Amino acid sequence: MGLFSKWFSSKKQDKPVPKERNALSIEVGDIITYDLVDYEVVGKITYRDGGYEWLSYQLLEEGGHNTIWLAAEMDDELELGIYKRVQLPVSKPYPKQLVYENKTYNKEEEGNARVLGEGRSANLQGIETHYADYTDNEDESFLSVEAWGTEIEVSVGYSIEPYELKIIAGSY
Repeated sequence: MGLFSKWFSSKKQDKPVPKERNALSIEVGDIITYDLVDYEVVGKITYRDGGYEWLSYQLLEEGGHNTIWLAAEMDDELELGIYKRVQLPVSKPYPKQLVYENKTYNKEEEGNARVLGEGRSANLQGIETHYADYTDNEDESFLSVEAWGTEIEVSVGYSIEPYELKIIAGSY
């Protein structure tokens, strides 16, 4: 075989094909397009409370410093939310209601979850967090409260639909 036959060979090369991603199989390094902005998945947290599991992905805006979180869980159906960390003083025990930006949120759920961290969240591996979820009266906005050691983080979020995300696999 000559040099040109190698270039024009009809032999198929066995290249790995990226696995198709969905909101429950996103990996660190994937690219997510949401609201016409590209984000790189730089962290992933898997929460486990008893037999229930949900995921949070840390998304870093391409070329920027803006970070948001994508939450994904499969209850009766796939539920997705976008969250952004906010400054709101909260202490334990978590109150039944929180007020953020003149909106009242009622506590819906509270518990403890073991976490598995990947990427920027790898340092959370094996930690247990005490969490609470709050909902506004219209079920349009949510607060997520999580205790990480002595620090309590609060994030505000809202629901989104799966079709609002475009997921591009960053690995095979």
